[in-house]
Amino acid sequence: MTKYSYVYILASQKNGTLYIGVTNNLLKRVWEHKNKFINGFTEKYNVDKLVYYEVFESISEAILKEKQLKNWNRQWKIRIIQEMNPDWKDLYKEMI
Repeated sequence: MTKYSYVYILASQKNGTLYIGVTNNLLKRVWEHKNKFINGFTEKYNVDKLVYYEVFESISEAILKEKQLKNWNRQWKIRIIQEMNPDWKDLYKEMI
């Protein structure tokens, strides 16, 4: 059985503050952000809307992609969000 890993982007609102993370349990991790169990940046800036994610077959691939995304400029990040999710819907709500 394959265990998937995920790179995800959270936003505070459309075109708002962005956060990029990696996890092997996307639903649980986003739930933790939404319920403020993750202290720090996302809690401080209310960044809890899942607006983008990618699925990988290994954690090493996901970490590599996370590092790439973190090095992108803001406009590139916004573009990939809008390609997947043009309305900036909270994808978490569709997943649960």
